[in-house]
Amino acid sequence: MKLHELSPMEGSVKKGFRKGRGPGSGNGKTAGKGHKGQNARSGGGVRPGFQGGQLPLYRQLPKRGFYNKFGKTYAIVNVAALNKFENGAVVDLAALVNSGIITNVCDGIKVLGNGEITKKLTVKATIFSKTATEKIEAAGGKTEVI
Repeated sequence: MKLHELSPMEGSVKKGFRKGRGPGSGNGKTAGKGHKGQNARSGGGVRPGFQGGQLPLYRQLPKRGFYNKFGKTYAIVNVAALNKFENGAVVDLAALVNSGIITNVCDGIKVLGNGEITKKLTVKATIFSKTATEKIEAAGGKTEVI
């Protein structure tokens, strides 16, 4: 079989129905839109969520929550994940992405103190938790805020 011999399976492709093409088509004249009214006009119909002038549901429901436009989201890295690196390595954004520990950088990296670290590393991140800093320094490593 060659590429030019490929075709869809029998019955899988249906021809589009052409509306408003005369009385012989069985769907001529008003083309299934009835007589007059908003839905019969060109460009007619109502927007999604319209309830005939009644106050729509999306306006009846109360607003919830708060969105902080100044807020930052950090990619989270636990101290236990840093054991993946060799002793004396410099762990920065590029190293974390290459090793697959983080995929999405967001607004920076936050190192949390979950787990134990056994290797001496120099860790460069946007922000460190207090326990993460203590554990990294206790293992003989350094923390650098970038």
